[in-house]
Amino acid sequence: MINAANAQTPHLATDATSATAAVPLAGDFCPRLLLVDDEPRLLSSLYELLRDRDYQLVTATCGSEALAQLTKVKFDLVLLDLRLPDMSGHEIMDFMNGRGIDSDVIVMSGDVGIEAAIGALKRGAYDYLRKPYSREELLKTVENALAQRRLAVDNERIAERLETSERMYRNLVDSSPDIIYTLNQDGQFTFVNDRAYQLLGFTREELLGRHYSVLIHDEDLERARYVFNERRVDERRGESRRVEERASRNVELRLKCKGNGIERTFSNTLLTMPMNAIGVHVQDQSRQEHYGIYGVARDITDRKRAEEVISYQAYHDILTDLPNRMLFKDRLGLAVIQAKRKLTELAVMFVDLDRFKLVNDTLGHVKGDELLQQAALRLKECLRKGDTLARQGGDEFTIVLPELRDRTDAKVIAEKFLESLQKPFDLDGHQVHISASIGIAVYPSDGESIDELLRHADIAMYQVKALGKNGHSFYHNSMLDMSHQKIALEQALRRALEQNELEMYYQPQIDVATGRIIGAEGLMRWNHPQRGLLSAGEFLPFAEENGLMLPISDWMLGALCRDLLQWNAAGGEAIRLSLNLSPQYLDRGDFFEKMRGALTRYGISPAQIEVEITENICIRNPLYAIEQLNKLCQLGVSVAIDDFGTGYSSLSYLHRFPIHTIKIDQSFVKEIHDEQGHYPVILAIISIARGLGLHLVAEGVETETQARYLQANGCTTMQGYLYHRPISLTSFIGVLQQQSPEQARADAPALHAAPVIAAFQA
Repeated sequence: MINAANAQTPHLATDATSATAAVPLAGDFCPRLLLVDDEPRLLSSLYELLRDRDYQLVTATCGSEALAQLTKVKFDLVLLDLRLPDMSGHEIMDFMNGRGIDSDVIVMSGDVGIEAAIGALKRGAYDYLRKPYSREELLKTVENALAQRRLAVDNERIAERLETSERMYRNLVDSSPDIIYTLNQDGQFTFVNDRAYQLLGFTREELLGRHYSVLIHDEDLERARYVFNERRVDERRGESRRVEERASRNVELRLKCKGNGIERTFSNTLLTMPMNAIGVHVQDQSRQEHYGIYGVARDITDRKRAEEVISYQAYHDILTDLPNRMLFKDRLGLAVIQAKRKLTELAVMFVDLDRFKLVNDTLGHVKGDELLQQAALRLKECLRKGDTLARQGGDEFTIVLPELRDRTDAKVIAEKFLESLQKPFDLDGHQVHISASIGIAVYPSDGESIDELLRHADIAMYQVKALGKNGHSFYHNSMLDMSHQKIALEQALRRALEQNELEMYYQPQIDVATGRIIGAEGLMRWNHPQRGLLSAGEFLPFAEENGLMLPISDWMLGALCRDLLQWNAAGGEAIRLSLNLSPQYLDRGDFFEKMRGALTRYGISPAQIEVEITENICIRNPLYAIEQLNKLCQLGVSVAIDDFGTGYSSLSYLHRFPIHTIKIDQSFVKEIHDEQGHYPVILAIISIARGLGLHLVAEGVETETQARYLQANGCTTMQGYLYHRPISLTSFIGVLQQQSPEQARADAPALHAAPVIAAFQA
C-alpha cells in the first residue's frame, strides 16, 4: 500500500508545454498523465510510482491548476482526487465533459460512501480507487486504462484512414477517364461510376439494376455475350482451370449514347470502347463460385478516328488525295488475281506529264503543286468505275484498268487523258500548257507480275518521250531491247570516263573576208571500242538522263585546258575556247571554283576561255545564272549565247546577262536557199548583234549561197561543212600552222578577238 508518511516530495512537473497536443501514432504511443491531488506527500508518492513507466507526467495540487492544464494540453489519463480545496473532482469531470475533453479518468478518493463512486462513474470515469489502495492495484488500473486508450486510438485512426481511403478511391473511381462498372450474376449493373453519364448520357440511377445489353449496339450483342456469359458456362462444367485462364477478357464494343432524353441514331453517336471484363470469384472449399464481373470501358472513338486518318494517309498521296504507290500495288495485285481467275485482260498505264518541270522551275513549287492537283482531277474524270488512278511520285501517275474487253478500251482512255490535258491550266492568272507521255502494258501478254507490268509500262512511256512526247504507246518486246541498250550504253559511258575514251574534235571557223581560219568549235567524240567514233548527239542525252553530265563536264573542262596548254606550247597564237555549259553544271554551286582551279592548275589565262550558254538557262533561275556569269566575267572569262532565237528567253536577257557573242543557229541558216531572198529572222539577229556591239558567228554553213547571203548582210564569221569538217586537235594545229607567218601576224588581232569554241553539240 502507498504510505504517504514514507513519501518524499519530489520536484513536481507542473508544465506540459514540451508535450505535443496531437495524439501520437499507435506504434509510438507515449501516454500523457495528469496527477491531481491536494496532498503533497500523496502526489509525490504517486509521481514516483509512475515516473519509470515511460509516461509523460504532469501534476496539479488543486482544481484550478488541473483545469488550466486540461485547457492547454491533451491528456490520455487523469488520476483525480475527489476532494480538492477549491472544487470537487466531480466538478472537474463536469468541466471536461462540457468542453468535450477526451481523456480517461481514474478517480481516487477516501470517501467510504457509495454516492461518490456512483457520481464518478456516471460522469464517465474509467475506474474508482478507494484510498488507501495498493501499489499493484493502481499500476494495474493505469495499465488497463492506457491499454484501452491505445486500442481506442488505434481504432479511431484506422477508421479515419478507412474513411479517407474510401473517399479517395471513390473520388478516383468517379473521376476516372474510364467507365468502371460491376455486374451481378444475371448481367445487371450493380455499380457504375460518374463517367458513364459524362460519356454516354445515362445516369447511375438509370443503369443500376438494368441488363448490360441496354448499352450495347445490336450488331455487337453476340460478342458481348461471349465476353460476359461464357465464363459462367465454363464454371457449370467445372472447368476451373479454364476459368482462371479467362479471368480477364478485352473486346471492342460499340455503346449507345443518350442525349436530351432521346437515344440518338447509330450513325453519329456510337462510341467504340474496349470492354475489359474480369470475373469475381470466391473459393469455397473445392469449388469456385462466380459472384459477378468487374470491368473497365475506355472511350477510344477519337483514337479510332485518328487511326483511320493515319491509315488513310499511309495509303494516299496527301497532295492529290489519290492512292499512293503502296495502295496502287495492292489494288493491282487484286486485279491480277481477279483477271487470272476470270481469264480476262487488264491494262497498266504509266503517265508522265510533259513540260511539268519547266512550269515547276519557272513558276515555283507552289504553282507546280496546284498544277498536279488540277491534272489529277482531269485524269480522274476520264476513268471508268472500278479503275484506279494513283500518284507514283513527282509528275508520274499510274492507272490500272481491270476487265478489258480488248486493247481498244485502254487506247480510248489514254486518248481521253491526252485530250483532257490539252486545255490550258489556270494557275492564278498564269495560263500554262502541258501534255503527257503514256505507256501501256497489258496483262498477261506484257507480264504476269506487278513489277513486270509496271516496268514495261514505264519502258513504253519512255519510248513515247523519245519520239516527241504527247502521245501513248503499247509495250512490245523490241522496247525492252532498246532499254537494255540504253543501260549498256550508260555503263559503257561510265567506263569511257575511266579509260580515257573521250576526245575533243575541232571544227574551224572562217573569216570569209580573208578566207583564213580565225577560230574553231570544239566537239566531243567518243572512241567506242566496238562502235567506233560516236558523235556527242549519240551519247550525251543518255548522260543527262543518268546523272553523268557533271563528271563529263569536269572531264571537258580539263580536256580544253590541256588542249590550250598544248596549243600554247606549240607556239601558236593566244586563242580563246568557249565551253558550252550544261544547265546542270551551271546549277552546281562549285562550278566557278572548278573553273578557277582548272585555269590555275594548267596556267591558262581566263581571257582564253569563253563559256557558252543556251537561252533556256536564262529562264531556269535567271538571278542565280546572272550571279554565276558575273563572277566568271570578273575572273576574265567571257560569255556567249548558243543557238540564239531557238529558246524561250526575251530580248531583255541580252541586257541583263554579261554576253559577248551571239551564235546564229544552223536551223535558221538551212532556210537560206536564195541569195536574193528575204530571211527576216537572220536579219533581225544580225541587227541585234550589230546594235549591241556583240561578236556574231553563223553555224552550219554548207552552201555558197548561204555564205554569200550571210556575208552580204553583215555576218563574216562562219563554220560548217562548206569549209571544214570537225578534226582532231593534232590535225587542227597542223591546219593552223599551214597559214603563213605573215598572214598569222596580219590576222593576229582577229584571232585574239574570235573564240575557239568547244561545245557539246554534234
